Amino acid sequence: MLVKREITCHTEYARLKQVIVASPRYMRIEKVINETQKRYKEENINIDLALKQHHYFVEVMKNHGVKVIEITPDPALNEQVFTRDIGFAIGDLLFIAKMNSHIRIEETGHLKTFLEQEDLPYHEVLINSIEGGDVLIDDKKIWIGISDRTTEAAIQVLSNQLPQYQIESITLKENILHLDCTFNIIAPNLALVYKDGMVKDDYYKLKANYQLIHVSEEEQFTLGTNVLSIGDKKVISLPENKQVNQALVERGYEVIEVPFDEIIKSGGSYRCCTLPIVRSDDAQ
Repeated sequence: MLVKREITCHTEYARLKQVIVASPRYMRIEKVINETQKRYKEENINIDLALKQHHYFVEVMKNHGVKVIEITPDPALNEQVFTRDIGFAIGDLLFIAKMNSHIRIEETGHLKTFLEQEDLPYHEVLINSIEGGDVLIDDKKIWIGISDRTTEAAIQVLSNQLPQYQIESITLKENILHLDCTFNIIAPNLALVYKDGMVKDDYYKLKANYQLIHVSEEEQFTLGTNVLSIGDKKVISLPENKQVNQALVERGYEVIEVPFDEIIKSGGSYRCCTLPIVRSDDAQ
């Protein structure tokens, strides 16, 4: 039994203190469920390399003071490494996602069992469907993508549960898996965006709220928006995404480059592979 924890997550960019991850030990593309997997279905995943890259990613977080909580992977759950999709924390509440993809539904049951063992309370969204990759928090504002994985009905249910928050929806283009594949907030007034991943009116809605670093189509495919902010203007990003990384450096960020190209073959990167449960409120 781990020490009892409290959930505290108010932004995507405050100092990361505690996060839930899962090893890619049983990662494999079997049934294709996103556009990236289509390209790599035949090549598939080199498990040894994926394990090496994920281990290094975890060590980088630990070296920066992050408490990394690891779920024991289940051999039957090939997508389990993407812990962000199956849950999301908003303020002091941890929600279990309602998965759209049937092959991922068992992951939420696995997460609930783990949370119960660790005496961590959680809430559920009981209407289909909403996934954590579509949910981004920024203090009292929550941005949620309307996608193949997240419905307007589920967003309305969540809105009813969280009347103290302003919830804004962003309608994604058909080829975009989740909101964090086209948009990510890295400071109170700064965000990464791939503008062609969403409808035009919603892009302008984001532009009215943030200074935007634009991600190219090439770097969107390598998930340039899907960085992980760990606080104190430090961002974990893919070495290959040179334009994104340079833009961050020019704005005073420390970019920590972590190889992750084997894991992104399945359609997710650093943000997708982390479920933050505690971020500090004192340093951003």
